[in-house]
Order: sequence, then structure tokens, then C-alpha cells
Amino acid sequence: MTIHQYPKGRKVDAEIDLFELIHSFWRQKKLIAATAVITGLVAIGYVSFAQKIYQTSSLLRPAAINELDALNRSEVYTLPAAEALGKVGLALDSYENRLNFFRDHPELFKPLEQPGRSLEQSFEMFNRDAITLVQPAANKGDSTNPYIRLELTYPSTLDGVAILNGFVDYAINNQREQISADLKVIISNRLRELDTQINAARSSYHSEKEGKIATLVEADTLQKARLEDELKALRLQLKMERESRIQQLNEAISIAKSLGITRPTTPAAMADAAQGASSRVVRTEITSQSTPLYFMGSQALEAERAALLKRTTDDFTDNRISQIHKKMQLLEVNRQVEMLGKRSNEDVFLKDIEPLRAEVVRLGRLNTDMSHLGLVSIDRKAQAPTEPVKPKKALIVGLAVVLGLLLGLTIATVRFLIQRRQQGVKPALPPT
Repeated sequence: MTIHQYPKGRKVDAEIDLFELIHSFWRQKKLIAATAVITGLVAIGYVSFAQKIYQTSSLLRPAAINELDALNRSEVYTLPAAEALGKVGLALDSYENRLNFFRDHPELFKPLEQPGRSLEQSFEMFNRDAITLVQPAANKGDSTNPYIRLELTYPSTLDGVAILNGFVDYAINNQREQISADLKVIISNRLRELDTQINAARSSYHSEKEGKIATLVEADTLQKARLEDELKALRLQLKMERESRIQQLNEAISIAKSLGITRPTTPAAMADAAQGASSRVVRTEITSQSTPLYFMGSQALEAERAALLKRTTDDFTDNRISQIHKKMQLLEVNRQVEMLGKRSNEDVFLKDIEPLRAEVVRLGRLNTDMSHLGLVSIDRKAQAPTEPVKPKKALIVGLAVVLGLLLGLTIATVRFLIQRRQQGVKPALPPT
């Protein structure tokens, strides 16, 4: 390098000559280039040995209508496709689900272990910085086309693709299990309600049946009591009539004996007998009065009296008694009450029970296994990235070279100023 000497005592201009400075840079170009090369090499070394950070993502969209059709047609659990996507999104964003997935798959997170730090602590840092859930904002135009994008940023020591795809499947299965559990609870509650309604119908039926039986038995008992009262009264009447007849016969027998009437006769016959047998007069007796009983003669009357005295019952003398016995015999067994008591399957007689029983059968046949339920459509599964997102080699090396150039220019400028100060004289201060 050639150093120009200024004459002794010559004053150096305080202002830097730009042309002279650029000329100085050119003279020190090797220094500047060497600085840039060194910083570039340092940057290349850094990016070569720095830990590589990759990023992968999975995109979820609402499931097809037919995937949820069977569940929605059950009329027990309704789940629109957009709501199903939202449920999966909540499961993906749940810290508890992420931690449970981590605990269930420790082999995937083994590289996160560090001395003095538990695996849960390592996962806490990983979960905070590495997992990002992206959903369309409600005020954005794409809210009509819902989606969920789950992004994972991970070091090269982790199998990020397996972690992300595994966690998506875990969250979906978690929601399937939750829906299955909810469905079982709903069905169980519905069956319990139907059982309560059926039991209430059975209780109502039993109450009605018992009331009907009681009414029928009471009516039969009342009718039997009335018939018994009628029978007693009728028997008493017939007995009194028989006793009255005996008294009449006693009186008639007494009169017949006093008149000497032993056989049945008439008043006309008695008159003819009194006038003699030669009389040829024919008499015709017309009267509205009945013939007195004693004309029957004492023999007939005594025979009738003897029969009446030997009689033990008067039931055969009146047809009404036989009718009463018939009715009372029919009342001994009420066939309607008997059939009501012999019913073996009383459910067939329950009112409005068939729809409830049909609903019980339908609910019992519902499939609660949601292991294959298509909650969402996985539009894109996580794929292994071709390049890391960090470090950005070209950017870092480029910035390092630029910084090296700036550093070289700075060093060259400082050397230029030092040389000027050493070779020149400081300018005189202006008068005050």
C-alpha cells in the first residue's frame, strides 16, 4: 500500500474527500472481501450444524352428508357436519387431549427429554411453541367454507408427521367415543322414560281392572242380596197362604161334618136329596158366587189338610222361586270377573302402549358403536416436508455476507481516518 506524504506543516481539510475515501476502499478491497468471506463462512458453518426445524400441517373439512345420515336419522342425536367439525376442532385445541395423547405415546416424544426437566415440562414447551390451530374467522369471507388447519413445527429429532397424523386421529376417535357415550346416555334416559310411561300405563290398567272387578262383584252381591230378600219374602208369603188355607180347611171340615157332607156335592144336589129321589124336576143354578168350601166334603177337605200339614216347603208352588234360584245360580260365578282374573298377558290390553313398545324396540336396536363415524373429512394429511423452515440457509448466508461487507467497509474507513490523522496536521481552531 502506498502512503502519500503531505508536506510538513500543511493543514489537512476537516472534510473527508468522498473520492479519496472510495479510492481508499479500493486499495483495501482485499480486507473488505476477506471480512465478507469470513462472515459468510461462519454463517455457512452455523447453518450446517444448526438444528433443522420442519413444519407440516393437516387440513380438515366438514364430512359428507351421508357420513352423518344414520346418526341424524336416529332422531336421538342430531349432529350437523359443521358442528361435527367444530367438535373436532375443540378436541384438537384441548390441552387435556394433547397431554393425554402425549402420555399415551411417549415413544414419539422421547427426544424431548432433557436432564433436569420432566417429560411433561418438555411437552409443555413443545405444545406452547410448536402446535398451531387455524380456523376461519367469523367475519371473514371464508366462514361459509369452514375448515381446520393444524400446523406442527418440530425439530428433526421428532417424527412430526407421525405426531400430527396420530394426534388428529386421536382427537377424532376421542370425539367418536364421546358421541358414543352421549348416545348411550340419551338412549338409556329415553328407555327409562318409556319404561316409566309403560309402568304408569300398567298401574293405570291394574287400577281400572281392580275397580271394574270390584264394581262387578259389588253389583252381583247387591243383586244376590235382593234376590235372597225376595226369596225370603216370597217363602213367607207362601207359608202364610198355606197356614191360611189350613185354617179355611179346618173351618170347612167342621161345617161339612155338621151337615153330614162327606163327599163333594153342590147346593142343588143337596136340595134334590132332601125332596126325594122321585122328583123329576131339572134345576139349573146360575149364580155369581163361588160354592162354599165345605161342599167339597169332609173327606176331601181332610185329605187336603193332611197334605198341607205334611208339606215341608212351598217353593214348588210358585214359578218365581225357581226363577230366583236360577238367577242366584248364575250370580255364583261372574264369568267376566273370572276372565279378568285369568288374563296372563295383560300388556295387550293396555291403551296406547303399542307406540311406546315400538319405540323401546327401535331404541334397543340403535347402533351406538361410533368407531367408524365420519365426523370430518381429512382433506390433507400431514406429509414429510422436503425442506426445513428453519434455519433459512440462503437468507442467513446472504445477511452474513452483507454484514461482513459492512464490517469490512467500517474497518477500511477507520484505517483511512487514522492514516489521515497520522500524516496530516489538525486544522486550526476558528477565532472566537
